[in-house]
Amino acid sequence: MTPDYTIVAADYARDRERLHALREAVFVHEQQVPPALEDDGLDADSHHVLALAADGTLLGTARLTAGQRIGRMAVLADARGRGIGSALLDALLAEAARRDWAEVSLHAQAHALPFYARAGFVPFGPAFQEAGIDHRDMRRSVRGPTHFSDADGAAATLLALAAGARSDVGIFSHHLDPGLLDRADVLQALRRFAVRSGERRVRILLQDAGTPQRDDAPLLPLAQRLPSTFAFREVEDPVDIGYRSAYAFNDTGGMCFRPLGDRFLGEGGPRVPVLARRLQREFDRAWERSRPCLEYRALR
Repeated sequence: MTPDYTIVAADYARDRERLHALREAVFVHEQQVPPALEDDGLDADSHHVLALAADGTLLGTARLTAGQRIGRMAVLADARGRGIGSALLDALLAEAARRDWAEVSLHAQAHALPFYARAGFVPFGPAFQEAGIDHRDMRRSVRGPTHFSDADGAAATLLALAAGARSDVGIFSHHLDPGLLDRADVLQALRRFAVRSGERRVRILLQDAGTPQRDDAPLLPLAQRLPSTFAFREVEDPVDIGYRSAYAFNDTGGMCFRPLGDRFLGEGGPRVPVLARRLQREFDRAWERSRPCLEYRALR
């Protein structure tokens, strides 16, 4: 569907008044942020983008500061749900790439973590309060994979991978990665992908198929409800049995790689096509020499 709005770069001197009026409506009046905190003195040196309706009405705005931080993402309440936030974010990422920056970061409100995760941002550091609202620091590589060091970062990378997949997701895991593939946000992301219209496929290759079954892994009931989408196999080749890493990929260049499968340290992103294709080729070879998990079918 063609968007009914356009994203343009702002001229801050010209657009300042209406830009601040929109931010005041969203942050000060809707979210009760103190006006003194909303205006931090960084706007004049920042790159701002605007979402404009066909008649020129301002629907949303966001900025990229000279400190390589995305922020002040604001969309009017009655304009939400139309992809405006994602379009503003894409425009700022394109500007960061144009400037040849390696990485950008942001402060994400707690409720917006999944939104930014789907765009390839990963959280780091502890939660904190800003203007009385819970936040997390998040970052994303502008080009190439983004590094993560904990389960939250790995989960965010999987959210981006599932959201960006067209029709195919592959996962190589020791035994369904407790602490990651049993998380509610990851399960929900896989379910959303699996139930979208069109042909969908989630292939999961395990080194140990027995443990998830004995432990009632939460991913199994989801797969049982969607047997035409989910397929499981267990490796048998000694090379695959001894493989120490864990990874996932999709068919649009998304990937997540953890060098040690029992840890949550790794890298990934929604658009890392060279690495994603390499993982898919490796996965396809291992898939062909592995056995179908018929015991999982019996549960259905």
